[in-house]
Amino acid sequence: MGQDPEELRKDIERRREDLGGTLDAIGDRVSPGRMIERRRNRMTEGVQSLRERVMGVVSSDDSSSSASIGDRISGDAVRDKTEGSPLGAGLVTFGIGFLVAAAVPPTAAESQAASKLQEHAGPLRDELTDAAKQVGESVKEQATEAGKEVAGSASEAAQQVKDSAVSAASDTKDEATRSAQQLRERPEST
Repeated sequence: MGQDPEELRKDIERRREDLGGTLDAIGDRVSPGRMIERRRNRMTEGVQSLRERVMGVVSSDDSSSSASIGDRISGDAVRDKTEGSPLGAGLVTFGIGFLVAAAVPPTAAESQAASKLQEHAGPLRDELTDAAKQVGESVKEQATEAGKEVAGSASEAAQQVKDSAVSAASDTKDEATRSAQQLRERPEST
């Protein structure tokens, strides 16, 4: 209570401005055009960052110059920087080409070539399948033999353990019997 009408008007006006700024920010955030622009900027920054990591960054001697990077980098400097990692540059280029090719639908000629390739690849696929089956059967036979050998070894080892246990039990029994006999034969001390 104690606020005069002028203070209330100023407070309401300030809140309207804050609310207006908030609504503008929300509108900017959900605007399809701004969303596309932000996504495009992120992609551009990501590609540029990747390119710099793969090929390195070319720096200018005069970093305070207002010239653009394209103006400051000569063809020789770019060639010198990419000579050290042509494989990396090639991989990046291949990856970009692969992504573009995956995004673009195939042409009629490509579809026709793919169908011809599938026709010719059929017998080869069958041949490879047969070879894989033969290898699988061979490996299965070898695994079965190895399993039988392991089972035999395990059975022998179990028999040895059993024999050792029986022998140890017999020895223990004999020793206990001897000890009991010695105690009986010992003269009682009273």
